[in-house]
Amino acid sequence: MKKILFGLIILISSCTVQKINKSITNSAVFDKGHLGFMLLDPEKGKVLVDINSDKYFIPASNTKLFTFYTAYTLLGDDLVNGLNYIEKGDSLIFWGTGDPSFLHPDFKNQVALEFLKSQTKQLYLLDNFEQVEAFGPGWSWDWYPYYYATERSAFPIYGNVVRFDKKEDDKIFEVIPARFKPLLKAEKTTNWKAYNFTRYKDQNLFSYQVPDQWTGTFETDIPFLTSAELTAVLLSEELNKKVTLVKNENYLRSEPTKLQTAAADSIYSQMMKISDNFLAEQLLLLVSDQLNNRLSTSDAIAYSTENLLKDLPDKPIWYDGSGLSARNMFTPRSIITLLGKIRTEVPLEKIKAYFPAGGESGTIRNWYKADEGQPPYIYAKSGSLSMTTALSGYILTKSGKILHFSCMMNNYQIPTTDLRTELQKVLYYIHDRY
Repeated sequence: MKKILFGLIILISSCTVQKINKSITNSAVFDKGHLGFMLLDPEKGKVLVDINSDKYFIPASNTKLFTFYTAYTLLGDDLVNGLNYIEKGDSLIFWGTGDPSFLHPDFKNQVALEFLKSQTKQLYLLDNFEQVEAFGPGWSWDWYPYYYATERSAFPIYGNVVRFDKKEDDKIFEVIPARFKPLLKAEKTTNWKAYNFTRYKDQNLFSYQVPDQWTGTFETDIPFLTSAELTAVLLSEELNKKVTLVKNENYLRSEPTKLQTAAADSIYSQMMKISDNFLAEQLLLLVSDQLNNRLSTSDAIAYSTENLLKDLPDKPIWYDGSGLSARNMFTPRSIITLLGKIRTEVPLEKIKAYFPAGGESGTIRNWYKADEGQPPYIYAKSGSLSMTTALSGYILTKSGKILHFSCMMNNYQIPTTDLRTELQKVLYYIHDRY
């Protein structure tokens, strides 16, 4: 009797896997482009679905899975090193580690600010800005006024953005930091139904369009042009004391004291949930600083590839932290291996805290919703670029299993909504039946 029952279970399971495969391979939607899909039952070590898993795809923000794993492994989940400094006589010489939290409007961390305010020594900002390119390899030049392409820098301040913020009862909006308010001008009223902000290409001048009649709230972040000189000015104004900019390679080669500042946990969570490109880029700079006291995205990637990810089945073609670069290419089976490494090294409760949850939080809060009254069944990182859609993570099934999946879709010229709707059907079926 037991043998018969076991045989029935195997048969039902096999039929379920066949139906999952057919739902993908016979899909008229998925057939309109290039798709890679892999589904793994890690408990059994069994690949359930394998469609083009050995082919390279542009991952978009699935790249952040690699950034997260690298940062979590090397920086941990405690405090990051937010400031490098040395003391020399009556001078405090300090420079950036890439920490994105300094005066960032979404973080409440004030450690570095209070440290600098408390100093009786003369303050010197050491210029290491040339170590960091503002845009990553393959980024488009015309992304400059959009938050998703906020400039990378050695010493971010205010998140390298100007925030325009209007509360419900306010008649006017707030500009953070306030020093940019005189650099903002109103343009002629248009047919826009809400406020619209932008920045001139090569200078920190901003403009906005105002609707004729409009009430409500908004919060808009527009990147500003970064530089060592501007950072020194902003620091002087914020600290209410002079900060002098200096260049000296000898200081950069010295062994600094490192000031611990923001909680890495909070950076990981925001980076993963809302797919924050700026935080992802800065995390790799923090990794590089941890490795060799210099800021280099390529150094961080090379170290991770050669030391942390050498067991992947296919070598990552990896250029930036965020996935904005279309030069990045990964295979679904490498992502599946990475998801396994994350599951092994990161507690499940932290994965749930960091990853977007289907129907509940982050970039997939409007997708992959669980049955009424049930907890999320998808914890996964989404990805989106022109003609690129991806989703990779974990499926919690009704039978109590946790399956790993990676779906990568390239060169589709149909609406992304169509792809997500089709994928939602597949993932729910897996959740419901396996």
